[in-house]
Amino acid sequence: MKLTEAGIKDTLRQHPGWTFDDNAFARTFTFPDFADAVAFVTRLGFDAEAADHHPDLAISYRKVTVSWSTHSEGGVTEKDVAGIAAADRVATRLGA
Repeated sequence: MKLTEAGIKDTLRQHPGWTFDDNAFARTFTFPDFADAVAFVTRLGFDAEAADHHPDLAISYRKVTVSWSTHSEGGVTEKDVAGIAAADRVATRLGA
């Protein structure tokens, strides 16, 4: 079920650094080096696979942009909120 506008605003308040645009939550993380950026993508990938919900990812040297949306719902859902929390956890462990 898609989040309401209030649910989207609440998610953004609870997760600083994330934005909402074009029916997706997005954030760019900056890591100490390329190896940490790739480690982030790998670890987040395992979490996403376990949840059977996958983000769009873009890597540019030390920066990784993560975008979450539930395409089958045409917007964002609680699955995306869980993905945000997972990305924040992994990024924090890797020094982003």
